[in-house]
Amino acid sequence: MKSSRLLAVSVCALCALSACGGGASGGGNNGGGGSGSSRVATHFSVTAPTTASVSTFFGITVLALDASNRTVTGYSGTVHFTSSDPQAVLSGDSTLTNGAGTFSASLAGPGSETITATDTLTSTITGSSSAIDVETNSNIHGFHPTGDMGFERELHTATLLADGKVLITGGANNTGNTGILETAEIFDPANGTFTPTGAMTTSRFSHTATLLAHGPAATNGKVLITGGGNDSGDLATAELFDPATGTFTATGAMKEMRSEHTAMLLANGKVLVAGGTDDNVAELFDPATGAFASTTGALIVGGRWGCTATLLKDGTVLIAGGRDDENVFNAFTLNNAELFNPATGTFTATGLMTEFRYGHTAALLNNGKVLLAGGINGNSLQDAELFDPTTGTFSVTGLMSTARSNHTATLLNDGTVLVAGGFSFVTGITATADVFDTATDMFVPTGRMGTARSQHTATRLNDGRVLMTGGADPGGFIRTAELYK
Repeated sequence: MKSSRLLAVSVCALCALSACGGGASGGGNNGGGGSGSSRVATHFSVTAPTTASVSTFFGITVLALDASNRTVTGYSGTVHFTSSDPQAVLSGDSTLTNGAGTFSASLAGPGSETITATDTLTSTITGSSSAIDVETNSNIHGFHPTGDMGFERELHTATLLADGKVLITGGANNTGNTGILETAEIFDPANGTFTPTGAMTTSRFSHTATLLAHGPAATNGKVLITGGGNDSGDLATAELFDPATGTFTATGAMKEMRSEHTAMLLANGKVLVAGGTDDNVAELFDPATGAFASTTGALIVGGRWGCTATLLKDGTVLIAGGRDDENVFNAFTLNNAELFNPATGTFTATGLMTEFRYGHTAALLNNGKVLLAGGINGNSLQDAELFDPTTGTFSVTGLMSTARSNHTATLLNDGTVLVAGGFSFVTGITATADVFDTATDMFVPTGRMGTARSQHTATRLNDGRVLMTGGADPGGFIRTAELYK
């Protein structure tokens, strides 16, 4: 069961850039002889600062050198610039004066990046800068690294606790015989570190984790873990994490085995669990009894793996999209949406989405609308749409900078939405990020993550920063984390 649920993606390994080019004759770009004007250029020297701020221009110097590292003043070729940072802003093709030139560049970073200069006619005449440590300017939005998790994880959960720390649970990686984790750890924003806490009662991935902020005092501040899967198949079990003791204990089981489902805390303190199972049964967890009960009405559309659930300002829940089979190769993508009314316990249909989607994101905006972005419909999607609860309809909005699925979307303190990472069938796993501006209904690229990520988590902290954890990059499962400001 595990292999059928994990999205199998083959991504080529990234190639490392060499420090400088090899020796070759310069052809028409060089003379022959011993003077500076007649020496043969074999490679370039590229000098750049060791540090730079995100999206801030700096100078680089390029020298045409011979095999003895002497400047070739007679070099007359054209230099083309590239960078390990795909969002770098670089000078256009340029010529050198007396074998030398100074140019401007900026890097989106943050992280370690290089800039390479290459002759446009003779590719062996090339050279790269030393590593440039691109740092986040405190006045510019961007990502910067924080401590690593104790385990590599993807398809895990991250939950903001009442004390401002973040609980990380489960997920998949290559550890042990099963590759499914029962371990958990806690991120402390005060020092940027992860520390282990008690293990779950069972290993899980593609599960849910919901902070219980209402209900009886005995459950306030606890976290409800539901479903998911491991090597035994999909799970109906559930458990509670108690931050006071750092331990997990079993609670009542769900009526259905579920994976890739949704769990949403309602205003009355109960938790609505929907999707991720073959039928159209939805259920409610009651913290007062520790038990699940089926909702009064059933979902209009059954199945719904990879759908989204969004609590609207009037207390109803929007369930949108998904696919109708757990096996992605047998599934049809959905554009249906419906609303759950906690007062009646029933679902009613609402307008159809403008696009069929699963593996997308949904974020409630401050104006009450819902932004749905990306996902998969045969291919990864670049488009987005808005749901308006006042009309029950969806409408197309701006395009993201790239197609994304299995990404994250996080409402920021200023009302914009950070959309980060994800996977595209064309470009693979990405480190890029966009910010959706509700004033213009447009996406604007922001600084890249330090690591490309898909099937990761994003959690807004109490201070407004966003914690990104784990996921998969082109090399496999990752344990790194970073913060967006």
